[in-house]
Amino acid sequence: MSTSTATETSTQPARSTVLVSQDNNITSPADDAKFQAVARGNRSGTLKLRGIPKFSDPHERRKWMKEHMAAAFRFFGKQGYGEGISGHISMIDPILKDHFWMNPFAKHFSAMKASDLVLVDSEGYVTEGGAQAPINEAGFMIHSEIHKARPDVIAAAHTHGIYGKTWSAFGKPIEMLSQDACNFYGKLSVYDNHGGIALAQEEGQQIAQALGKDNIACILQNHGLLTVGRTVDEAAFLFSSLDHACHSQLMADAAAANGVPKKIIPHEVAQFTADAVQNPHNFYTEFQPEFELMVEESNGRVLE
Repeated sequence: MSTSTATETSTQPARSTVLVSQDNNITSPADDAKFQAVARGNRSGTLKLRGIPKFSDPHERRKWMKEHMAAAFRFFGKQGYGEGISGHISMIDPILKDHFWMNPFAKHFSAMKASDLVLVDSEGYVTEGGAQAPINEAGFMIHSEIHKARPDVIAAAHTHGIYGKTWSAFGKPIEMLSQDACNFYGKLSVYDNHGGIALAQEEGQQIAQALGKDNIACILQNHGLLTVGRTVDEAAFLFSSLDHACHSQLMADAAAANGVPKKIIPHEVAQFTADAVQNPHNFYTEFQPEFELMVEESNGRVLE
């Protein structure tokens, strides 16, 4: 498991960078053998998993993305990830390539609708096209630097869920205690230089550096969890999965402290599992039951 540390203050000037990452290099779900191998269809091989949909119209893609982002927030609210005004998800806009979407300041996750989302430019200023509401400054400082450093990232999620922030106090990665923990095998880093609330660009740059070039999650010491994905669905699912893994780790360590030995999944098994599941189509699909539930429980209001 990789552990990345960011301890030096960056002296680089502020940048204005094209943030967008297209999904052109994602294999189509029907042709992705790794993804299709997780389920079984009919004998003729025509019944396949659908995975991430493609859009010819970027405006339709934007609408779909915003609906899924709002559902991700409602899911986070249902999971109890809210902590006052803290916590944010960012999502690259598919039309204005240097803009991204964020949640409005002090809006409860559980009440989020697609129309509540705010469109900001590369410098973090609210623009036309989305809700006219302020955003969290610390959220922009973290998320903007992640999108600059990682053009493959469409969405990033960070909140102060109780299990993630509690485990983060140890400043170390989770152990491979369960099959679900293997979602993060080899793709999880740790930022162990917490600099307080991220109101300066340098803190966001250091977090982005700690996340690394291809990791899907980072534990922010004394702060909480951060996950990224090629869809907002992936980032949301991974956040919940990592928070659950932190909960499991805390309980297992409590038992181990009382003399109950832990069994760690060996490298070969963890790598085999990771190879099977670490796929954008798979992580997107993992969130679809929650998306459908958020639509049903809100009577469709989440899509408005």
